[in-house]
Amino acid sequence: MNKTKILFWLPRFLCIIAILFISLFALDAFEPDLTFWQQIGAFLIHFIPSFILLALLLIAWKWEYIGGIIFTILGLGFSPFIFKHNYDMNHSIWMSMGIIAMITLPFVVVGILFIMSYFQNKRININK
Repeated sequence: MNKTKILFWLPRFLCIIAILFISLFALDAFEPDLTFWQQIGAFLIHFIPSFILLALLLIAWKWEYIGGIIFTILGLGFSPFIFKHNYDMNHSIWMSMGIIAMITLPFVVVGILFIMSYFQNKRININK
């Protein structure tokens, strides 16, 4: 596999993996004291971020540069909020930083990779 194909598929693959990871958090909607329909409703509400991220992936798949900017801004923009939320719960800077590394950092990396892929493809098209 050449560098161009790897750079094309890597952000897409990593984004799918990151979305699947974020989707796992929707599973906390299932509680034994809720009815079946309440659990389904809560699950769908908890799944909204995954739907949004999937829509952004579709945008990035078609328009790499725009998608790369969106994912980079999204990852960097949500980091302070997620950090503060987790720091308020656990009062540990290092644990909160680890959570940031698991939740938002992958989207920053995906965004940068989409931008790199865009410029790689642009450079190849110019040289043809």
